[in-house]
Amino acid sequence: QLSLVESGGGLVQPGGSLRLSCEVSGFTATDYYVIGWFRKVPGMEREGVSCLSSTNLKWYADSVKGRYSISRDNDKNTVYLQIDSLKSEDTGVYYCASGGVWSASACSTYGSFRSWGQGTQVTVSS
Repeated sequence: QLSLVESGGGLVQPGGSLRLSCEVSGFTATDYYVIGWFRKVPGMEREGVSCLSSTNLKWYADSVKGRYSISRDNDKNTVYLQIDSLKSEDTGVYYCASGGVWSASACSTYGSFRSWGQGTQVTVSS
C-alpha cells in the first residue's frame, strides 16, 4: 500500500526558503511512478507545481520555474521540494501525490494522481 507523508512547512518571511519533504513507501523496485507536488489555496483548485518521475524527469509549472526545485534521495525514500525567494502567493497547503503517467499535462492534473499525503501548510508573511 502506497503511503506519502509531507513535512517541512511553516511560517516564513518573504524572500526566505523552505524545503518540503515527501516520504514515500510502498513502491517496489520495479514500479514506475511519478511524484507530484500540488498547492491548494482556499477557494481554488489544487494546482500542480512540480513533479518527478522515477527516471528523474522533472516538470515545473511556469509560475514557479527558477524558484522551485524538485529532487529525490533514494536512500531515504524521500522527494524534496525546495522553494526559494518565497512570495506571498506561495502560501497554501502543499500536497505530494503519486501517479503513473508522465507528461506535462499529467503533472498539472489533479486526477492523474492516485495516492495523496495529508498536506503541509506553507505561510509566507512578514
